[in-house]
Amino acid sequence: MAYAIGVLVLVVGVLVSIALHEVGHMVPAKKFGVRVSQYFVGFGPTLWSRTRGETEYGIKAIPLGGYVRLIGMYPTPEAVGNPPVRGFFSRIAAEAREASAEEIRPGEDHRAFYRLSTPKKLVVMLGGPVMNLLIAVVLLGVTYTGIGIPQSSTTLASVSQCVLPAGFTATECPADAAESPGAAAGLRPGDTIVSYDGRAVDSWNQVSAMIREDAGQTVPVVVRRDGADLTLQLTPVAAERPQVDAAGQVVTDAAGNAVTSEVGFVGITPADELVRQPVTDALSLAAQGTWQTAKAVVQLPVTVTNTVQSAFGGGERDANGVISLVGVGQIAGQIGSADGVGTGLRIASMLELVAALNLALFVFNLIPLVPLDGGHVAAALWEGVKRQFARLRKLPRPRPADAARLQPLALGVFVLLGGMSLVLMLADIVNPVTG
Repeated sequence: MAYAIGVLVLVVGVLVSIALHEVGHMVPAKKFGVRVSQYFVGFGPTLWSRTRGETEYGIKAIPLGGYVRLIGMYPTPEAVGNPPVRGFFSRIAAEAREASAEEIRPGEDHRAFYRLSTPKKLVVMLGGPVMNLLIAVVLLGVTYTGIGIPQSSTTLASVSQCVLPAGFTATECPADAAESPGAAAGLRPGDTIVSYDGRAVDSWNQVSAMIREDAGQTVPVVVRRDGADLTLQLTPVAAERPQVDAAGQVVTDAAGNAVTSEVGFVGITPADELVRQPVTDALSLAAQGTWQTAKAVVQLPVTVTNTVQSAFGGGERDANGVISLVGVGQIAGQIGSADGVGTGLRIASMLELVAALNLALFVFNLIPLVPLDGGHVAAALWEGVKRQFARLRKLPRPRPADAARLQPLALGVFVLLGGMSLVLMLADIVNPVTG
């Protein structure tokens, strides 16, 4: 049940994000006088619709997107000089122009999208992606400022009963294993370390750094247990363990393997706690996420190829690789059903997941290919350049950019994206990402 609830929460988050994306297109279009005939969330058969004013609002059966229908998206055949129809691709463009022209009612040519100035077209087409960016920033702000992010605390989550070699994954201690210093000192899960060797501590990094330096030395440790402070004597032992940097991250070599050294070891692990972050962190994290997403989009062909090879070749999926909505749903289900995770952390994780999806929608929609928003932005910019060039040279105002000529490309991109999505969905079903 918890798994299903996680998936349901994600579906609702995606639908709301799609709906707001389309609002980002619709509101400025109406503001600029363009008639918006339809606003729908989803594709396929209509489940519900209602007409308010001149716009039909509704929900369709397949929740994999949405659209707003702006009349006159493409210039009419007359506006672009009735170009001749020669060949298959030319016929597709002509049909797109004619279908767009049929939506323009008598006397409403001035309300067609193609009549807008270049800046207004850019505002309309960028309104959707920018809405996704704003959603991501708000969600990250709520997550990091209102809820917090998990950080290691000075409270103990577990105390190992024995000393095991680095990387040893046995759940029970071997008979010949030495007792861990933490267990020998009497530390228990739930204890909060107040001071170490007479020095007050307020972060796990402090505790870890001091333990690593004190191999073979007996030091007093004050812990708070059941509301009372208790002093214990702790003697870290020397053990081979991965090196960590100042931020507590494991140091790796050029091959990506953990660098180890002999350091003090106690056998305790910290519990996570949610720590609220400054408001500015939401903007910083949104910027970092956008940049990482942009790099992932640029590398998408290679990433998809590697994903297919690992998924259908029996290899292990890259945890940082590309996934489909099926994979995202699996992650949402795992968040919802994870054991030992508090409500706050579940909510924060789900909000981060939806924020990441919105950043992906923002970046992906800026790709300058139709039918994506970026393709229409590119067409509007090209039209603006032609108009400015003509103005500077004092030439007659050029005809509107014939964006319908991009329709064959749009069909090709649509097929490509659909095929890629299908392959990734199959990969997520056959060999899902784990860990």
